[in-house]
Amino acid sequence: MTLSSSQRCAEEELRQVDRYWRAANYLSVGQIYLMDNPLLREPLKPEHIKPRLLGHWGTTPGLNFIYAHLNRAICQRDLDIIYICGPGHGGPGMVANTWLEGSYSEIYPQISEDASGIQKLFRQFSFPGGIPSHAAPETPGSINEGGELGYSLSHAFGAVFDNPGLIAACVIGDGEAETGPLASSWHGNKFLNPVRDGAVLPVLHLNGYKIANPTILGRMNDEDLRQLFSGYGYEPLFVSGHEPEQMHIQMARTLNIALDIIKDHQLRARAGRPTKGVPRWPMIILRSPKGWTGPQSVDGKKVEGFWRAHQVPVSSCRENDEHRQILENWMRSYQPDDLFDEQGRLKPELRALAPQGDKRMGASPFANGGRLRRELVPAERAKFAVELTSRGEPQVQSTEMLGRYLADIFTLNPDNFRLFGPDETASNRLSDVFDVTNRTWLEDIEPYDEQLAADGRVMEILSEHQCQGWLEGYLLTGRHGLFNCYEAFIHIVDSMFNQHAKWLKVTRKLPWRKPISSLNYLLSSHVWRQDHNGYSHQDPGFMDHVANKKADIVRIYLPPDANTLLWVADHCLQTWDRINVIVAGKQPAPQWLSAEEAAEHCAAGMGIWPWAGTEQDGTEPDVVLACAGDVPTMETLAAADLLREYLPDLSVRVVNVVDIMALQTREQHPHGLSAEAFDGIFTQNKPVIFAFHGYPSLIHRLTYQRNNHRNFHVSGFMEEGTTTTPFDMTVLNKLDRFHLAQAAIVHTEKLQGKADDILDDLQEKIAAHHRYVREYGEDLPEVRNWKWPSQQGSGGAPE
Repeated sequence: MTLSSSQRCAEEELRQVDRYWRAANYLSVGQIYLMDNPLLREPLKPEHIKPRLLGHWGTTPGLNFIYAHLNRAICQRDLDIIYICGPGHGGPGMVANTWLEGSYSEIYPQISEDASGIQKLFRQFSFPGGIPSHAAPETPGSINEGGELGYSLSHAFGAVFDNPGLIAACVIGDGEAETGPLASSWHGNKFLNPVRDGAVLPVLHLNGYKIANPTILGRMNDEDLRQLFSGYGYEPLFVSGHEPEQMHIQMARTLNIALDIIKDHQLRARAGRPTKGVPRWPMIILRSPKGWTGPQSVDGKKVEGFWRAHQVPVSSCRENDEHRQILENWMRSYQPDDLFDEQGRLKPELRALAPQGDKRMGASPFANGGRLRRELVPAERAKFAVELTSRGEPQVQSTEMLGRYLADIFTLNPDNFRLFGPDETASNRLSDVFDVTNRTWLEDIEPYDEQLAADGRVMEILSEHQCQGWLEGYLLTGRHGLFNCYEAFIHIVDSMFNQHAKWLKVTRKLPWRKPISSLNYLLSSHVWRQDHNGYSHQDPGFMDHVANKKADIVRIYLPPDANTLLWVADHCLQTWDRINVIVAGKQPAPQWLSAEEAAEHCAAGMGIWPWAGTEQDGTEPDVVLACAGDVPTMETLAAADLLREYLPDLSVRVVNVVDIMALQTREQHPHGLSAEAFDGIFTQNKPVIFAFHGYPSLIHRLTYQRNNHRNFHVSGFMEEGTTTTPFDMTVLNKLDRFHLAQAAIVHTEKLQGKADDILDDLQEKIAAHHRYVREYGEDLPEVRNWKWPSQQGSGGAPE
């Protein structure tokens, strides 16, 4: 049979792709093992081997194989593709490929494109003062670290929302495919609009083994896999084998088919002839041996195609001559002299296989989203401010006001902002956004369905993991967003928050990584108002988790009313390289500050509310009542009202804290108040009765270096919860007005032994509440109907 010229060209092209793949494999092995003799110009000696062998080989040759074929497709079709490496522990492959295409040396000129650069490339990997072993922020082209598995596919979908020209090629390891977040992320295809979004090409890489066990999907047969992923709505395409020549042919053909399907779906949809229902997007299922092209066996034990290939297949190369010879034979099998010239440069015909400029996956601006980031167009906050009629009036739902503000944000940023949440947008009182957009929905829509549309911009799926992953992918590729969630269940993404915080911390030190928009959380349906859900929904501990991270990364805000919430949200949405946590209630609640007062108060982070206390100008108070959070603020003001009634001569100062990180010293956190300013608010020696939204220990952690910390007496959630009335929840945790007033009396020196009758009266009020709420099922009338006395002092509406 005579081959046509086009067939001969195709065969030659794949031979060159194979050489490129061998070069990536060679560099990957070298990073794990070598610190000298990078091109094997002499036999390996013990001193050429690193003293500590770290890294993951098993998944790497498959990652390199995929990367080489994606390069080919980019060049042939002029595509924008980012490579999302689910098995991020295959970091040597990602580093090797970005060095081969030149993007690595452009960013790190000291890692030059020659033998000297290769030696430095090898030596730095998993080495003190060098680079991590994963596809970390330091790795060009990466937006998915992969150290913790499960998030690659959700990042991929988030990356392509509102990026119509982008393809996210997402490699999913069969170990990662067993995680819960990854398992649910397959449903991202139901939210992908081919008109306005790009495409995700999942590549499920089945090499059969995890660290020490077979994988579930790796042991399934092709027909079962076909049915599984067809059921998810994909068109599975299979590439399977061991022999490189046949695998290259299969992969080239299959990738062409997949890209043709993607192009067809997009062209049809954008021409107004979309596929009915959800498009059946392609995915590739690649079966290749774990540790492919590595040693078949070591010490008589199977390695290639088995879990022993997972990390370092040959472990004693410094001290064991036989092992060192296995390593040398392995590395020479890639024929380095066929790949690199005398100076150690990649041979020109191989370098020509890589895309050019920003088309290189390591140089793609989509994988360095700050390069593409457009500033958010802010809404006019004043339009949505609540006008006070008196202190505490009117009673409004703070998050409803925020919903009106966010509706304007959607209008002003039609392709640059999305709202994410697990089926809780309406529950959290943000429904006004549905006046300007809908929920994204590509499945069938029934005539009676509401607020569903293919072009909706509210992303709801009952998986906090997907909301977080989609938002991270959206931010990492240059856009803006907000994640709203019930406070108790944001803990589901504790670990994802960890990874993103670590990513931001590292990128701060990488000048080539441009700033991205902040990750913003709105936590509502909070611990103090779970009237029907009860104890299972009562947990404010996410703040504690957040406060553990680097100070320059995290912010925690507890706005006490709607106007402060509007200011905080407006501020957070315009920040970058931060994680902002906003906790705000959704129930009708008193409003305390005018828009102007709210702006001044929030900018300061905390402050004295002179209208709420009884202190005289120029004198220090007898006691400070402090609060952080909407319910604690109301109870603190009610306690101040009680003390005014019982002890009119007691000098009481009321302090409200919006930015709780400002409680730390300036050395601990950028928002920390100076010692002088802090002492001016909390005094140096007076008792501070602090009503806090969360666990009391957090306030002590944040203030332990302050002068007056010894006099801080904090009330907060004490893990006492149930399905009960709003006020009873505060009583159970001693955060109510009666307990706070008692604490103020007990800890005020001049009242010792002089107010026992008042303490007894307050205790009787607590007992009366206990009896009443259990008989009538609602709070005492004096609690339900309490309002801030508008005529006392300057307690009326601000001028």
